[in-house]
Amino acid sequence: MGKVKNRWLIALSAVGIHLSIGSVYAWSNFTQPLTEQYGWSDSQVQLTFSLAILFLGLSAAFMGHFVEKYGPKTAGLVAAAFFGVGVAGSGVAVNMESLTLLYIFYGALGGIGLGVGYIAPVSTLVKWFPDRRGLATGLAIMGFGFAAAIASPIMDALIDSTGIANTFFILGISYFIIMLLSCLYLEKPPEGWLPEGFKEKASTSKMKAKEDLAQLTANEAVKTKRFYFLWFMLFINVTCGIAVISAMKPLAIESVGLTTGAAAALVGALGIANGLGRIGWAAVSDYIGRPNTYTAFFVLQIPIFFFLPSITHQVVYAVMVVIVYACYGGGFASVPAYIGDIFGTKQLGAIHGYILTAWSAAGLAGPMFAAWMKDTTGSYAASLNFFSGLFILALIISILTRLDIKKIKKEKESKEKLVS
Repeated sequence: MGKVKNRWLIALSAVGIHLSIGSVYAWSNFTQPLTEQYGWSDSQVQLTFSLAILFLGLSAAFMGHFVEKYGPKTAGLVAAAFFGVGVAGSGVAVNMESLTLLYIFYGALGGIGLGVGYIAPVSTLVKWFPDRRGLATGLAIMGFGFAAAIASPIMDALIDSTGIANTFFILGISYFIIMLLSCLYLEKPPEGWLPEGFKEKASTSKMKAKEDLAQLTANEAVKTKRFYFLWFMLFINVTCGIAVISAMKPLAIESVGLTTGAAAALVGALGIANGLGRIGWAAVSDYIGRPNTYTAFFVLQIPIFFFLPSITHQVVYAVMVVIVYACYGGGFASVPAYIGDIFGTKQLGAIHGYILTAWSAAGLAGPMFAAWMKDTTGSYAASLNFFSGLFILALIISILTRLDIKKIKKEKESKEKLVS
């Protein structure tokens, strides 16, 4: 039997991949340069980002089984190739002044790399950390959230010094190398592997090992109500959050009168809030449970989105959007562990891929709706009250999910009593 790899180095490799692909959240750094240099509208440039998120969800859904079959290392290599070519190819599109090519390279090819690169390490980490599911997946997905804070100043500096096209070339090559080196260490744990001391701790009641609600295949999972409950909760959380993220800089300038520089600094700071929200909420979910965590997201954000359009105080405004960003990131980080809890780990990567189609749908709906509201009303803030209503719907769905889980647990306990 070969030497088992260090699971914390596996987690570090996952962070490397997510730090690369998470740079998609710094897309707004390209918005103004592209509109000014080529005369494209905000909506046209915004569509590039939306397409990337659309293809992220679609590729995650279609490639989930590929990840399970060929393993995270092979999947990581595929992700590195697609994302690297997608970003570098965007430089070619810009040089040719072609929006269509930009959509193909960054939106389609880059988006495919995003999807495969997102699920490959996360589904693997759930299996390496049965004792800390939330913490482990939150650690990797934290990298995705922090990526914008790291990439944003680098992108700005590169655009100013080398131009838009060269920035894409440099980033594409850099991300390919980072992802390549990261994915080479990725590997599934051996069959039946458990962390050292895990069984002993569980048996002495120092650590309660929670049993999964079920062990379902991806095709079995999509036939359950709780799959669609989870899908809609993620869709609403992402739709509302991503709309704010995609327009944060102009929204902050418009709403509370921040200068361009201050708004850019706020976007960078919020990237940190996004990352900390991922690791923070995911770790908390190990203690309070995933259902409670998701309910908390919606309870917090309903009043924030309702009152945000009327807030004029800059500090209060900043605190509110920090909470939104933290909940947005926490929603992503808690999903893989939630899937493991209610569907098991048999085909977690494939189920996670199916669930992430909610992200692709939200990636189109949120930013495009916010941009449409801006074009028709002259203000991004007009869409926020609508999003508050969506969160009320999400809160209702979270309650229905809890009731469904409770019902299944009772049925399971009744069957066990009959057998015994």
